[in-house]
Amino acid sequence: MSYPDRRLVIVVRADPVICGHSGEARNLAEVALARGFDDVRLLTWPIATLEAAGLPLKPLDRLQPYSDGITVERPEPVGDYRVPDGRHLAGLTGRLVELLAEPVRTTCLSMYLAPHANVVMDAVIAARAAGFVSDVHTIAKAVGSDVTNVIRSCLREGRFGPAAVTLATYLAHDEVVAVSEYTRDQVILSAQAVDLHCGTRFASECQDRVTVSYPPIDTSAYIDLDPLAVDAALARRGLERDGYVLFLSRVTRAKGIHDLVAAYAASRARDRVKLVIAGTGPALSDVRKLAAGLGYMGDRVVFLDDVDDDEKPLLMRGCATYALPTKPEPDFVETFGIALAEKMLAGGGPVITTLTGGTGEAVGDTAVIVEAGDVAALTAALDHVVLEMSEHERRSLERRGREYALAFDRARVFDDLFLPSLERHRRTATVTALRPHDEPAADTG
Repeated sequence: MSYPDRRLVIVVRADPVICGHSGEARNLAEVALARGFDDVRLLTWPIATLEAAGLPLKPLDRLQPYSDGITVERPEPVGDYRVPDGRHLAGLTGRLVELLAEPVRTTCLSMYLAPHANVVMDAVIAARAAGFVSDVHTIAKAVGSDVTNVIRSCLREGRFGPAAVTLATYLAHDEVVAVSEYTRDQVILSAQAVDLHCGTRFASECQDRVTVSYPPIDTSAYIDLDPLAVDAALARRGLERDGYVLFLSRVTRAKGIHDLVAAYAASRARDRVKLVIAGTGPALSDVRKLAAGLGYMGDRVVFLDDVDDDEKPLLMRGCATYALPTKPEPDFVETFGIALAEKMLAGGGPVITTLTGGTGEAVGDTAVIVEAGDVAALTAALDHVVLEMSEHERRSLERRGREYALAFDRARVFDDLFLPSLERHRRTATVTALRPHDEPAADTG
């Protein structure tokens, strides 16, 4: 049997989940092919499991295909009804062990620490214990949910054990990265809280080891859009260029959607532009009720729950402004804001957002900023952008925003993340191969 020379395995919640980080995995996988990986795999969850979890999903019949050479694996659960939980984790971990048993130089990236970092480390430990694996390099990437949904919730509830497990598993990887400087800071702060309670030493290791790897974006999907394609997409939706405010994200309270509906209803801009809410999420039915309560204005609020990845940049390009007034909630803080950078690449009307979490890293000084939760300020911003902003100012923001967001191009992010680690991995593998088998392994640091 012949084997590939280099393999990349990304353990992640991949498509069809509506989440920027599923797009991250896709973009890293695509660049990996161009950078010489022979075999690229996304190890993820069965679609039925994603549906049962209630996660917002893209239309299944319109998912973008992956390039040849990228394999999406959705291992079936292991065990029967007597295993009430963990069956899918067993399937993921077992499949990764099978991949690690093959004599292939492998890089494993886990995105979302809970539970994907556990899958990677459990598989590596099992494969090594079985004598299968000698050449694997692991990278763990902490994203927003790892801090806000897991570690921080454990700290609020006084459950330091699960928080300690999450940090220990994270730091067990060869490399540890965070999706933004804000996320890195939050990881360190959380580690300090665990250290204070438990007497552990996580914080100093996080301080020394955690680096930042911003989300990779396929910039080519957003720049130089065909004007005719934009107009056709808008026509299909009954929209006109610069004729709508766009909210395109998960429909949750933390994204500020309730504030946006209230601000739109109070604005003068409502007479000139519609409000388009594109996305799905747990607050969708609640927001529909809010719009229905606006009387005649409710007809000017348009809901789109079936936007796919091909249509997304076209809607972004055609809007009068893109508004994401995200705000901190106990269970979620925007740790970057991938959609903000995507919108700036697409061009069109300005971005309106807040400096919540890592959004400032996503937009720099190229967006209209309002205070999180300030509906009056959001109303004023809508009126200013739609009714008062000059064409020169709009075009200046568009140009500067695109230039800023090009820093997140997926090839650049991939090279910054993987090329240094691949070189270290190559040197370590060479030293290991040359070392006599009976000589104690040196500390490679």
